[in-house]
Amino acid sequence: MPRYILSRIGQAVLVMFGVSLLIFYSLHLTGDPAAVMMPPGSSQQEIDVFRHSMGFDQPLLQQYGHYLGNVLRGDLGASLRYEQPVVSLIAARIPATLLLAVAALVWSTAAGLLLGIISAVRRDSVWDLLARLLAFSGQAIPVFWLGLLLIILFSLNLHWLPSGGYGSASQLLMPAVSLGAYYMSAIARLVRASLIDVLQQEYIRTAQAKGLSQTRILFLHALRNALIPVVTVQGMYFASLLGGALVTEIIFAWPGIGRLAVQAIQNRDFPLVQAIVLLAALVFVVINLLIDLLYVVLNPRIKL
Repeated sequence: MPRYILSRIGQAVLVMFGVSLLIFYSLHLTGDPAAVMMPPGSSQQEIDVFRHSMGFDQPLLQQYGHYLGNVLRGDLGASLRYEQPVVSLIAARIPATLLLAVAALVWSTAAGLLLGIISAVRRDSVWDLLARLLAFSGQAIPVFWLGLLLIILFSLNLHWLPSGGYGSASQLLMPAVSLGAYYMSAIARLVRASLIDVLQQEYIRTAQAKGLSQTRILFLHALRNALIPVVTVQGMYFASLLGGALVTEIIFAWPGIGRLAVQAIQNRDFPLVQAIVLLAALVFVVINLLIDLLYVVLNPRIKL
């Protein structure tokens, strides 16, 4: 186990190094980064002064070494728009994105598991048809359209919920439902397919022959193995949610990382964009590592 963990950590470090290279050199893909980041109408003298202040007049290798050294020290630069360290700006938005991501993941996982189990156990029945129809609908409806429908119905017509904002459970409900609908559908379909496959395995028939109840077989034997692919999908979903649910946060005026990223792009605030992309990559790498370790807990037969 320790050797495996060290190996995965080494791979994660290499991935983050590659990401840092891509993030840094993407700044130079569009030409002169100083001209890109400065507001339209800036004079050449202002661009030259800004280029020198940012160190863009130095050799690229030297610039990257300086950038990498700052990142390793936890210094991701200062925002051009807000004139604050980007670390503090991102840290202030993390709680909102984390709350939205956890809420969306919790309800979508619970609903997806329930629909998937019903659909697999009652295969080819009316319940299976209804569960699959609901799952397909959740994946077919775009997030932005579902969000707008929820606002029109529950805010404008019924006046039950606020149309946006942050700070209360009523303001969290619609963004969480809108964001989690797609993931609920994906989980339901994956659980159904995985559970149907597991229920046809030899050890399940052996358990049935021993006289074990269907409930015991389902929850203690079949479902545990059926959840292995679900864990992978859940980890990726949660990582993408933490990376920023752009559309949902914009529609509901949710002050999270996704909305901050859009504002940074609109303001040409490249240091802030770089930091957000680097954070999103780090989240994916860490969650991938945790998923690999969780495999062994769910199924000890998996060899490290």
